Amino acid sequence: MLAIYKKELRSYFTSMIGYVFISVFLLIVGIFFVVQNLLSQSANIEYTLSSITFVFVLLVPLLTMRIMAEENRQKTDQLLYTSPVTANGIVMGKFLAVFSIFGIVMLITCLFPLIMKLYGTVPMASGYASIFGFLLLGAAYLSIGLFISSLTESQVVAAVVTYIVFLLTILMDGIASVVPTSNKSTAMIYAVVVIAICALLYLMMHNIAISVLVGILGEAALAAVYFIKPTLLDGSLTRVLGWLSVINRFDSFTYATFNVAAVVYYLSITFLFGFLTTQVIAKKRWS
Repeated sequence: MLAIYKKELRSYFTSMIGYVFISVFLLIVGIFFVVQNLLSQSANIEYTLSSITFVFVLLVPLLTMRIMAEENRQKTDQLLYTSPVTANGIVMGKFLAVFSIFGIVMLITCLFPLIMKLYGTVPMASGYASIFGFLLLGAAYLSIGLFISSLTESQVVAAVVTYIVFLLTILMDGIASVVPTSNKSTAMIYAVVVIAICALLYLMMHNIAISVLVGILGEAALAAVYFIKPTLLDGSLTRVLGWLSVINRFDSFTYATFNVAAVVYYLSITFLFGFLTTQVIAKKRWS
């Protein structure tokens, strides 16, 4: 794992990707910090961080698009699969490499509350709690990007799909407010989601039998709920979309509240997509 970590980390600094990511990220953070904290004389760094969550949509796909897709395209992934490193070790090494790049940005950001403290009173506890929450938010997005990159051989496809997925997480609250709430419409949308999950399973496992079985069981369970107790579906889609809103969880840090549920949520997303990426690699290793 350590060898993979060093190789990936080195690759970001032998190309322009690492430098561009760090410099652009810090430029955006710096601009918002000057405007919202220094010029506005606000001591809350959490307001700045809340305003720049869009930066994940812009920059993280650039960081994660090549990490697995390029290996798949050049067939150098076969060297990884035949190495003594476990699938989990491969994923951990690659994830820690991209997380280290992001960590450099966050370490520099940690200096901002100290800069403000030179000129007045700063709520340090809430400030660093929001930085910690922002770090966890970044970890969740990086793990999602890593998973998407593992599904394709094209960096462009990986980047575009990652952009779309991240954009949907940003717009999730708006989407939740306009989706239909009737049980019939909700059931139809869930049916499409089940088909999409089956397609994703097939992409990951290349096993048509398991994908079809999951689809049949999912659609049967959905039909049973719809015909036996359809009221369970009323408004459920809005609640599910609200739960899937990755950005919403960060709001609690903005209000100077350390939300343990948000921490658990971000860690769960990170480990879930790390696990899914491991399964993709394990499947390729034994296929």
